[in-house]
Amino acid sequence: MTGPEKPEGCEDVAQPGAGEVTATVIVGAPAATVFAGFTAWERQSDWIPFTRVRVVRGDGGEGSLVEAVTTVGPAVLRDEMRVVRVDAPYELRVVHCGQLLRGPGVLRCTPMERDRTQVVWHEWFHLPGGTAGRWAWPLLWPGSKISLSQALKRFARLVESGQLP
Repeated sequence: MTGPEKPEGCEDVAQPGAGEVTATVIVGAPAATVFAGFTAWERQSDWIPFTRVRVVRGDGGEGSLVEAVTTVGPAVLRDEMRVVRVDAPYELRVVHCGQLLRGPGVLRCTPMERDRTQVVWHEWFHLPGGTAGRWAWPLLWPGSKISLSQALKRFARLVESGQLP
């Protein structure tokens, strides 16, 4: 990433890492509605389990810093991300720049006929732990894929029922 997509303080992780995960869902709603659901940052807690999301700096648009904190029992995972591109209602790009989760991510909304939208959520993480992290990724990937897919399905149900945005 260069220019306006190169997030301040995250330059070292703006390029894709070796850990890659993608999920897709078709939402029975127009792209503008779907996109508005994604950019309602604090509402992500409604569809991403055990997670609280807040805008730390900015208005949630380009240049903003967003924090997602996932807590399961005593385990806490803090995900800090910079919003690097907003092309409503089609694309939202972030760079995860926290201590553990690092790397770019993109959400794409593609309008379809009959007011449906295909959503693709794609993340490329820099794996922590060097060689051990690269060896562990194939074991962690299925859980990441399932979690991301389930979250998108919950998101779709909330949008289709009018509970989001």
